[in-house]
Amino acid sequence: MPKTSSKPPPPTFSSRSKAPTKPMSKSSASSNITPETVLKYDKPSEGFLCPIDANKYFEFLEFRIRDMESNKIIFEVLRPSHEIDWTHPTPPGTDDTRTITYTFLASLLATPTIGTTLVFAVCPQGIPNFRMIERHYFKGRLIKGFDFVFGFCVPGSVNTWEAVYEMPEISQELQQEMIASPDETTSDSFYFIDDRLVMHTKALYRYEESGENDAGDS
Repeated sequence: MPKTSSKPPPPTFSSRSKAPTKPMSKSSASSNITPETVLKYDKPSEGFLCPIDANKYFEFLEFRIRDMESNKIIFEVLRPSHEIDWTHPTPPGTDDTRTITYTFLASLLATPTIGTTLVFAVCPQGIPNFRMIERHYFKGRLIKGFDFVFGFCVPGSVNTWEAVYEMPEISQELQQEMIASPDETTSDSFYFIDDRLVMHTKALYRYEESGENDAGDS
């Protein structure tokens, strides 16, 4: 299975977005949004940059985040098992379903290495070139970016995409500011097939000094 790694600036992890976003009309051309476009972003996008029903190529089945040193899972979501009918895809829902909140323990900000595992199913036509770009922000300012390429996905397959994030040290002052500013750590995630944007999701992050991690609210 492909593994990707990156060594960016300070870490962020998403949280539920209650901030208003500008909905994108069906007529908006996501084909104008390329990987090169989003790699230049230094602040969060206004609204979503592709129609909510643009993705007809893959479905997410599992997602987990873990501390690589202890191998402790700190977030996990599993989709209920069911057979995917690619001829009649699941209705896409509303823009609210494209935004999620994560609440993590503040100690995560000092964790040196984070791993994510994404399990996804591929449509019968396959995916020629799958790419994900993430842009992470604090108070509207870019603090890190990631660019992961999975490549070709076999038609009708189930794949596991692992990403390893080696985190730089964050100052105590910045950690305290992030803890004191819930929902101001945010991210945009862009999914491309052959450099065409087919999915865009947003997230907000909250860090708490103690207590149970929230499983994430949409």
